[in-house]
Amino acid sequence: MKKRFKVEILSEAFEFIKGQEFKTRKKIFQNLNRAQYSLDPAIFKKLNDEIWEFKIRFASKQYRLLAFWDKRDNIETLVIATHGFIKKTHKTPTKELKKAEKIREKYYKRKENENL
Repeated sequence: MKKRFKVEILSEAFEFIKGQEFKTRKKIFQNLNRAQYSLDPAIFKKLNDEIWEFKIRFASKQYRLLAFWDKRDNIETLVIATHGFIKKTHKTPTKELKKAEKIREKYYKRKENENL
């Protein structure tokens, strides 16, 4: 099977993952890896025009990593994981979506400045 995209984990998402127990971290990385090979909505789902979520269910908890696509490089498509949280309600909290959108904006501004 061909890899569909590469996942880049930003520092805030990495810190969230690092703060979890070993078995949880292992499950998160398994799902990130699986998502790269198939667009399965059970593990990687679109939330709005810009933000997607990696869905991890483990030990009766719902872990989420929000992400966005960076398709500017024609060689490799990246999915950027912005941050993570434990989901406690059926709907993704608006504050988490707004946080992901702000991180996305900062990411693109930084990339623009690097290309100047």
